[in-house]
Amino acid sequence: MNQVVFLVDVDNTLLDNDRIQADIKAYLERRYGASCRDRYWAILEELFQELGYRDYLGALQRYRVEHPQDMHLLSMSSFLVDYPFANRLYPESLDVLERLRQWGPTILLTDGDVVFQPRKVERSGLSEAVNSHVLIYIHKELALDDVEARYPALHYVLVDDKPRILAAVKEVWGNRVTTVLPRQGQYAHDANALASFAIPDVTVDRIGDLLD
Repeated sequence: MNQVVFLVDVDNTLLDNDRIQADIKAYLERRYGASCRDRYWAILEELFQELGYRDYLGALQRYRVEHPQDMHLLSMSSFLVDYPFANRLYPESLDVLERLRQWGPTILLTDGDVVFQPRKVERSGLSEAVNSHVLIYIHKELALDDVEARYPALHYVLVDDKPRILAAVKEVWGNRVTTVLPRQGQYAHDANALASFAIPDVTVDRIGDLLD
């Protein structure tokens, strides 16, 4: 039983996922045109509604079903898999993980598919920064029993950019968790989300502020 365990999200918490999405859109438009970009993104959003996470490779496969003879799409898969994720780390994000590890076990807790998300975590250097303590679920807020079984603790600290996730975990764990919201990315600046869910215990402007 640990005194405290730190659970840290990946997208828009440690890694600027909004910029990654912008790069994907720009690449699609540059290589395949605006109509391809828009259709791919529409499929991506459809899958997001179905799955609860963005399946970039799944959306590409579904787009290919609609265009079975378009061989140019093969380069898009290479772009996604070989994307330089380390270039999109927020400043001092690795330093924050190093600091947290001095106080207790530090685990990456994220949602995603079984190919692209692990690749993102590995190529960004985040997996190495936490000694491969990585948990990837479909809906992490529904997997808290599994998190507790793997990393039992008297208290948890959850760092996440999504007010909805912080509120859901707070509702389950109550005073056993301290919720931390870094105001980074589209969800952390969504006025409706901020007004709809419980106020996090701690709010910082950026992940690097946790060093203070």
